[in-house]
Amino acid sequence: MAKTCMIEKSKRPPKFGVRAHNRCKVCGRPRGYLRQFGMCRICFRTLSLRGQIPGVTKSSW
Repeated sequence: MAKTCMIEKSKRPPKFGVRAHNRCKVCGRPRGYLRQFGMCRICFRTLSLRGQIPGVTKSSW
């Protein structure tokens, strides 16, 4: 879980545009972010295994 103060700090507009970075919409984690889904790899895995992300299935071969 990300620090609450850092999540709130990231919601403010940055002084310069290049300082902005992505955070997970579910837990606020700044690393391992998947742009296509807007969440971190951990939240993506848990939600996709539960079937809560439409169009995502577990691959098997």
